[in-house]
Amino acid sequence: MRLQTTLLAALLASPLAFAGDTNSTAADAKPASESAPTGIEMVLAGDWRSDEDRQRDQYRHPVQTLSFFGIKADDTVVEITPGGGWYAEILAPLLRDHGHYVAAVWDDRIEGQPAYRYKLNAALRERFASDEAVYGKPDVRVFDPKAPDFGPSDSADAVLTFRNAHNWVADDTGAAYFKAFFNVLKPGGTLGVVDHRAKPGTNLETMKKSGYLTEALVIGLATEAGFELVSRSEANANPKDDTDHPNGVWTLPPSMRHDEADHEKYRAIGESDRMTLRFVKPKKAVPAH
Repeated sequence: MRLQTTLLAALLASPLAFAGDTNSTAADAKPASESAPTGIEMVLAGDWRSDEDRQRDQYRHPVQTLSFFGIKADDTVVEITPGGGWYAEILAPLLRDHGHYVAAVWDDRIEGQPAYRYKLNAALRERFASDEAVYGKPDVRVFDPKAPDFGPSDSADAVLTFRNAHNWVADDTGAAYFKAFFNVLKPGGTLGVVDHRAKPGTNLETMKKSGYLTEALVIGLATEAGFELVSRSEANANPKDDTDHPNGVWTLPPSMRHDEADHEKYRAIGESDRMTLRFVKPKKAVPAH
């Protein structure tokens, strides 16, 4: 019997069993050996996950991150541009039976976009269609990257974005994205942001070139859209990363754009140092104009 059949079916009677301990920060989270496995940990053990994706758990800390964001199995969660689907293969099964997973992707009908967008969208749809028993029926929702809209107003419990904000900053569309996040979230809903972290005081030109953003810039985009910063986590921090690399963040894993002679040097650093920020849409929210 496949692993997802036994583990996921066992939790059907208790949807909230999927959630992590949402009353503690990521820094307070106990190792699995010290407590009963959470639903997130059970999903991570699913046999649909590749060895390559499992190896990235050590850098992306999905249990601590999703617990920090307070994600529950009966939530409606919008993930912004899931890319290769690393988090989608965790979130879709987690939300399959009691919640609703929305993958917000670039609109394929718009011509002239970078080729990788069409390829990633096709691969994500293929992944979901390959095993409905694992993924259920995720909502793949398209949007115009020049005028983002992620669904009906006040309809989502959480919006999550992993390593995307630097692209919007580079394209000067960051404000539009954060306003769209604000619109789709219910009052009291969570915006969770993970992105490559620049040193405080880094100038905008360097941020656009390197792919690293200051926390101050991201917090500014969010608060200008109407969000309030709830808390920060160091779950995805990497003190080995000094952020000064010849090809920016893409020098490091998983991109590894560097001279072959430097491979071990950058492999030893691992994935980038990242900010992990949790924002909330106030319950009596008035968006910024």
